[in-house]
Amino acid sequence: MKDTREDSVKVMKIEEVKSTARKQRVAAHSHVKGLGLDPDSHLAKSHACGFIGQVDARTAAGIVVDLVQLKKMAGRAVLLAGPPGTGKTAIALAMAQELGDKVPFCPMVGSEVYSAEVKKTEVLMENFRRAIGLRVKEKKEVYEGEVTELAPLETENPLGGYGKALSHVLLTLKTTKGTKQLKLDPSIYDGLLKQKVEAGDVIHIEANTGSVKRLGRCDAYAAEFDLEADEFVPLPKGDVHKTKEVVQDVTLHDLDMANARPQGQQGDMLSLLGQMIKPKKSEITDRLRSEINKVVNDYIDQGIAELLPGVLFIDEVHMLDLECFTYLHRALESTISPIVVFATNRGRCKVRGTDMIATHGVPSEMLDRVLMIQTKPYTPDEIND
Repeated sequence: MKDTREDSVKVMKIEEVKSTARKQRVAAHSHVKGLGLDPDSHLAKSHACGFIGQVDARTAAGIVVDLVQLKKMAGRAVLLAGPPGTGKTAIALAMAQELGDKVPFCPMVGSEVYSAEVKKTEVLMENFRRAIGLRVKEKKEVYEGEVTELAPLETENPLGGYGKALSHVLLTLKTTKGTKQLKLDPSIYDGLLKQKVEAGDVIHIEANTGSVKRLGRCDAYAAEFDLEADEFVPLPKGDVHKTKEVVQDVTLHDLDMANARPQGQQGDMLSLLGQMIKPKKSEITDRLRSEINKVVNDYIDQGIAELLPGVLFIDEVHMLDLECFTYLHRALESTISPIVVFATNRGRCKVRGTDMIATHGVPSEMLDRVLMIQTKPYTPDEIND
């Protein structure tokens, strides 16, 4: 980690931060699009947004979403209690979707905290940071347009032999205002190949980093086929070389990971060994997190970034022990905290690691902080629907 404040600002260069969010696939809850509330009465509809039944629980979850939006849920959490298969995870996911587009949703199970490599509190904090999003807005110089020509030019191999070496790439981009031919470094050609760029595609290349992003196929080619799997975009307006606002969504955990890795020089023997040998999962220090928090707060004050508190869903919360619950008290009261949703299918049972009997296996001090929502078994009619 860099010691000075100026060095820590380099943390926020978004081209160096790769998202660690899990890829969205068709899964058990991919059909859920929201809580399915009536816009006038704010009551849940019986069939809406991928939900059937659980009207009372969804209505109560809608009230929690309103409290969050009014900033009146600080230091509190939600506990979803009900039998298995009654939609607790789906309701938590729907709450995240109701809070807005691109709001992080981080699911975990209580038993995940018991790792041989990392402390329990570190696992909890990592998931807390994963559930807090950051929308970074930066103005960057980009070259944007439709590819009309892409020609890699080869030269004699400087090392000798019969092979050829790539000297540079000629790329012609077209917009509504005109065309421009660019002479690109061979390293950028790798990015073009990875994005599978060809003539007729609309791309943009960042001037500072050379990173390439394929936006889609130019809509002039939309009538070529009746069925087309590609996404069509209009021909960019203005000049090929322009200043554009780039928006990227990352989480605080992404920033932690980007700065926890040692930044070795290219070709450095230690960095090469580090790539060959799979490292153990390492803990991120509180000092690094506090430095990142300072930079994030500065960016928020300057209007460059916007904080997006997401939803941390902890299933099987009765699996946590007293140490975890004590840590959660502190985490819930921190200035940067997501909305925490617990779920359990237990009634009265022992708090893990103790002989104390408590409701849902959660200590009474934590129960004082939570709003409980009950999910009920589905009726035969709801099952038939």
